[in-house]
Amino acid sequence: MTIVGLDHVQVAAPPGCERDARGFYGGLLGLEEIVKPEPLASRGGAWFALGSGGQQLHVGVEEDFAPARKAHPALAVALGGIEVLAERLVEAGCEVRWDSSIQGVARFYVDDPWGNRLELVGSS
Repeated sequence: MTIVGLDHVQVAAPPGCERDARGFYGGLLGLEEIVKPEPLASRGGAWFALGSGGQQLHVGVEEDFAPARKAHPALAVALGGIEVLAERLVEAGCEVRWDSSIQGVARFYVDDPWGNRLELVGSS
């Protein structure tokens, strides 16, 4: 048995999250929404494609939702796009928290609409 990669990552959100998920992950982050398989569609939430490798980000509904403050996905940003994305998020009212702890790595943290921590990593 060999693990060959990451298929998807899921973040939790409260019931009724779909509109905000599409606005944040689709609109602000520019991720393409993908259709959930029919047997899962009634559970709510939304799925998004990540890059060209087939990975996905799933926003899943959790009845007793609590945001993930430490655990988080780190999303790779295309070369030269990290500052543009940070500016877009700030203009939309998001708090962008830059972190220079790793030399030579441009990265920041931002919270999604429900307080889940996300890390965005790119090149300057």
